[in-house]
Amino acid sequence: MKETTKLHILEIKKELRANMNGVASAAMRQAGVDYRVNFGIEVPRIHAIAAEFEPDHELAQELWKEEVRELKIMATILQPLDTFFPELADVWVEGVRNVEVAQLAALNLFGRLTYASDLAFRWIASEEEMIQVCGYYTLCHVLRRGELNERSVDEFLDQANAALASSNAHLRTAARRAMNIFEQTEKAAES
Repeated sequence: MKETTKLHILEIKKELRANMNGVASAAMRQAGVDYRVNFGIEVPRIHAIAAEFEPDHELAQELWKEEVRELKIMATILQPLDTFFPELADVWVEGVRNVEVAQLAALNLFGRLTYASDLAFRWIASEEEMIQVCGYYTLCHVLRRGELNERSVDEFLDQANAALASSNAHLRTAARRAMNIFEQTEKAAES
């Protein structure tokens, strides 16, 4: 690891400690949001801290490896799109442990990739429910851009209907959100 990356990580951790919110962290823990470390910092503040640094592939990779809520979120902000290849996306998605990171990774990174549609469809067909959740949240961004062809629409509807019958509430919610966006874009296209 480069020395500058080590220094940036130390700076980031110092900022996180300075902005720690124990009440929010405890509330998340009680709500079942499980992280090894959670500073309880609100997402806009995480974005503000990340804005102090240039997007950097090595830094994002190192941040993602940590099981710290804020560092995972910050990694999705600081990862440059042009150095984030499909194989790496598949590695990262396996490291998503909860819905909050799934949603923010889809918003900040996965949904912005030129190959987001391919990822999303591969992920919604996964056996792992959290990977499916990531796929549906990524698909939300693809749907908003109107990037599905007719074949993809049929596959999406089949997969989403199966997910809506799942016993996993997070998966049902993610699939329902994607279906709602799909329906909105279909109505807009008909107008």
